Amino acid sequence: MPSSGRAQLRSVCYTEEREAEAIAMASAACTSTAILVLLVSLAAMATTADARFRAMQWTPAHATFYGDETAAETMGGACGYGNLHATGYGTDTAALSTTLFLDGYGCGTCYQLRCVGAPDCYRGSPVITVTATNLCPPNWAQDSNNGGWCNPPRTHFDLAKPAFMKMAAWRAGIVPVMYRRVPCKRQGGIRFAFQGNPHWMLVYVMNVAGAGDVGEMWVKGSAGGQGWTRMSHNWGVSYQTGGQLAGQGLSFKLTSYTTGQTILVADAAPSTWSIGLTYQARANFR
Repeated sequence: MPSSGRAQLRSVCYTEEREAEAIAMASAACTSTAILVLLVSLAAMATTADARFRAMQWTPAHATFYGDETAAETMGGACGYGNLHATGYGTDTAALSTTLFLDGYGCGTCYQLRCVGAPDCYRGSPVITVTATNLCPPNWAQDSNNGGWCNPPRTHFDLAKPAFMKMAAWRAGIVPVMYRRVPCKRQGGIRFAFQGNPHWMLVYVMNVAGAGDVGEMWVKGSAGGQGWTRMSHNWGVSYQTGGQLAGQGLSFKLTSYTTGQTILVADAAPSTWSIGLTYQARANFR
C-alpha cells in the first residue's frame, strides 16, 4: 500500500478511536449525571419522609376536666377555633398547661391519654385521643400540687368532660395519666377562616394534619409581580397581614412548628374571597 494510503488509514482509525473515546466519555458523564440526579431525588424523598410526624414516647402527667357533659364551656378558647362542633373538633379536646401550650404554637396538636394507677380509672386503661384547643392558665393562688394543676412547669391536661369520662369516672376530679403526642388525622385539606377588613387580614388555620401545628405562614396574591408575604403570629392559630390582597386569589405556605416541614397550599381561596368565610384547600401535612 502506498505511504499516502497508509497515512490516510491511520488518520481514519485515529479519528474513529477518538470518536469512540468521546462517545464513551459522554456516556459515562450521562450515567454519572443520572446517578447524581437519582441520589439528589432520593435525598429529597428522604428529607420529605423524615418530616412526617411520628408518635412520641409515653410520659406521665395528670388530667382534670372542665365544664359539664355538654362541653359548652370548651367552645371558643385560647386557640380561636370557635364552635368546636362546627370546626370539626367536637368534644375530644383538651386545654393545655403553659408548658405544652407554647404561646399558642401548641394549638391543634394531638395527644393520646390513658388513666393509670387510680381507683377511678376504667378497667383496661382505655386510650383516648384529644386535640389541643385551649389554654389551662396558671393559678398562682393555689399550690401546684393542690389546685394549681396547670402551674408551670407542670405538664397537665384539662379535658372536656365527655373526653375525661371515656377513660375515668368524673368523680375522681384529677387522675394520673400516661400521655404521648401523636399524628393528627384529619379529613380533607387545611381550612382557612378569614377575618379582618380590607386593609388587615386575620387568618385562622384549622384542620391541620400531621404534627397539627403551624409555626410560620406566608401569603401570596395572584396579581403579577407579587412575591410571598410573611404573616405574623397573632394568637392561637391565627396569622395576620396588612397587605392589599382584595380581589386576588390567595395561596399560602405553612411551616410546621414541630417538624419544620413546609407545604405549599396553592389557590387556597378564589379572587372572590370574603371576610367571614372559611375556605378549604386540598393540601395538608402528613
